[in-house]
Amino acid sequence: MRFKNRFQRFMNHRAPANGRYKPTCYEHAANCYTHAVSDVFKKKFSSGTHTHTTDIEICVHVEYKLVQKAKFSFPPTRTVEHCFHMCDRMVIYFFIAASYAPWLNLRELGPLASHMRWFIWLMAAGGTIYVFLYHEKYKVVELFFYLTMGFSPALVVTSMNNTDGLHELACGGLIYCLGVVFFKSDGIIPFAHAIWHLFVATAAAVHYYAIWKYLYRSPTDFMRHL
Repeated sequence: MRFKNRFQRFMNHRAPANGRYKPTCYEHAANCYTHAVSDVFKKKFSSGTHTHTTDIEICVHVEYKLVQKAKFSFPPTRTVEHCFHMCDRMVIYFFIAASYAPWLNLRELGPLASHMRWFIWLMAAGGTIYVFLYHEKYKVVELFFYLTMGFSPALVVTSMNNTDGLHELACGGLIYCLGVVFFKSDGIIPFAHAIWHLFVATAAAVHYYAIWKYLYRSPTDFMRHL
């Protein structure tokens, strides 16, 4: 019982059905520090990748990080906190769309699959509207939308004639999915949100590596560096 009480001080109670989770001071600090892990990587990757499609992914990922930083850095007033939490959930949809954008735009797709190039952004816009109207009201529905958007483009990507890099893309997607367990475990697992950040950083690193190796670099450049 004493061990349980010591463990509990690092974790707040489970969030209500229609409200957001409020981290303890320990969890809040961990949430801030874990952003540094992905920030270092993004700066290194951004300095070496310069195509329009990859720039889109970088910009959306940077926007996601800025919203996350603002959410954890600004004074936790009720209005400001709610606003940034909504923005955080909205940007996740565009984060998913941007992860697929390089593959959908830089690889040849069939006539029935090419629509996914713009449809992922339409899904992201629809998710944004949903969060604006029903934020924190139907959490299971919101999770379902995230997973649907994450898996739907995968059906198109796997049908491409050139499948180089899809193994890394799938590995990154699996890491994201494993991270969802922690994303939904606030109030159950201590530092769950910080752990979720680490899963996101790792999955993004795998995806960035695949883009750099298979989409950005030419086969000649790759052989030169072997």
